[in-house]
Amino acid sequence: MFTEYNPINKLMFQVMDNHGKIINDKLMPEVSDQRVVKAYKDMLFARTADLQIVNYQRQGRIFTYPPNYGQEAISGATASIIEEKDWLVPAFREMGAMLSKGVTLKELFLLFMGYEEGNAYKNAKKVLPISVPIASQLLHAAGIGYEIKYNKKKELVYAFVGDGGTSEGDFHEAINFAGVWKVPVIFIIQNNQYGISTPVSMQTASESLAIKALAYGVKGIQVDGNDYFAMLKVLQESKKACENGEGPILIEAVTYRKGAHTTSDDPTKYRTKEEEESWHKKDPLDRLNKYLQDKGLWSDKEEEKIIEQFKKEVDRQFIEAENFPEYKPEEIFKYMYSETPQELKDQEHKLMEFYRWKSEKIAQTSKK
Repeated sequence: MFTEYNPINKLMFQVMDNHGKIINDKLMPEVSDQRVVKAYKDMLFARTADLQIVNYQRQGRIFTYPPNYGQEAISGATASIIEEKDWLVPAFREMGAMLSKGVTLKELFLLFMGYEEGNAYKNAKKVLPISVPIASQLLHAAGIGYEIKYNKKKELVYAFVGDGGTSEGDFHEAINFAGVWKVPVIFIIQNNQYGISTPVSMQTASESLAIKALAYGVKGIQVDGNDYFAMLKVLQESKKACENGEGPILIEAVTYRKGAHTTSDDPTKYRTKEEEESWHKKDPLDRLNKYLQDKGLWSDKEEEKIIEQFKKEVDRQFIEAENFPEYKPEEIFKYMYSETPQELKDQEHKLMEFYRWKSEKIAQTSKK
């Protein structure tokens, strides 16, 4: 696969067309119908939650949020292959993959409400926190990969970044070191066409983002990121390569951010309705839905019923997050180090002194 679809050949790997039809049966990944149905349900849940979160934000009940809308197949395929022993290193648009690793919606809600505890992931193993500093998480992914190889563990790292992140120095440093060390890291670029309002054409003069793999001597491939089967097949082959000591792998998943960059963004300022309509025809859920319906594995009636169940579950977890105890100032320091250094202890002490002084002032003022 990595030879035929070498980025220099300017080919994009695709298994399913926009109408849910399989282009070539030989390209299909090894996956059962049952697993595909589960993947579709998981992607549908992620989309349902995503749309509701935007509504919560518009109601002033949650802070700025980065929608996943339109990019669900990338996380959905990752969720289908990632194991408990593997590491997930997200950027901030990988809800489906995070949920599959045991992160809860409630924790994600808490994070976007400003709670440090939202990053604790109490029931999720080997998941790094959402990374807002662009591409910095890739350096950690390379480091984790080095530790895995050094200690001869049978683990993998799935690391994500957006197309805008490929312009950051951290991206190039991470791929370079990972290539030198030959570590088992799968780097996944979610090329959703825009880094906030900056189109890919202004991010790079390269013919693709996948072709950057050649400069670092690693395997690279461009894949239709809205094609669940194509994503899964590429991830399966990437996993095999890493397990054989042929990592790292650089995947450019071509997709489209159907919503805003974040809820503080207005995409109508920099993209056209015609462009949005063109990409709507490539919607990842619509394509998989058509495939499943053609095989008699899904129905519109079943979808309506399950969406209502999903909405209730999303609301339940959101209300729990809304009723969470008041934010404690000590949480600012609680999750930074396993053993808090003296410098931070001193800062925490000063902050507590300030709050005591503030409460005394308020008490004195109220007496007057």
